Amino acid sequence: MTQISGNQKRKMRSASRLYAVQALFQMEHSSQSATKVIEEFEEHRFGAEYDEGEMNEGDSALFEKLVQDAVNHQALIDQMTDRALVAKWPIARIDPTIRALFRAAGAEMSQSDTPPKVVISEFVDIAKSFYPEGKESSFVNAVLDHMAREARPEAF
Repeated sequence: MTQISGNQKRKMRSASRLYAVQALFQMEHSSQSATKVIEEFEEHRFGAEYDEGEMNEGDSALFEKLVQDAVNHQALIDQMTDRALVAKWPIARIDPTIRALFRAAGAEMSQSDTPPKVVISEFVDIAKSFYPEGKESSFVNAVLDHMAREARPEAF
């Protein structure tokens, strides 16, 4: 069996977070079940090659956990997100990509032992990949920081 380096594991975990955001976005827009989307991603996206380049291999266990936890705890995560947003901006008004990002990040913050600062950093990087020119990453950072302080106050 091939040994996976620590750096490779980190890249796989990062890819899984990105895939979870994409999967949650896809679920919202296509009304597909979590099971169906997870299966599609694992079969067709993990490690796939496209004209633009190769997709990173993902950590299937983390990917599945993020998607399932985001679905199973969506009401709790959305309430936590709403409390972190300005009163005039309920989660329903947020861009669907960012909403999916908040749900995946909220799932990891509230349902895992990953340090909140790691979760915030990883998902801010994902926001930067979707919005390289915009201010969205600063917005995402502020909201996730607020969510993390609520979900894991002992970590601060």
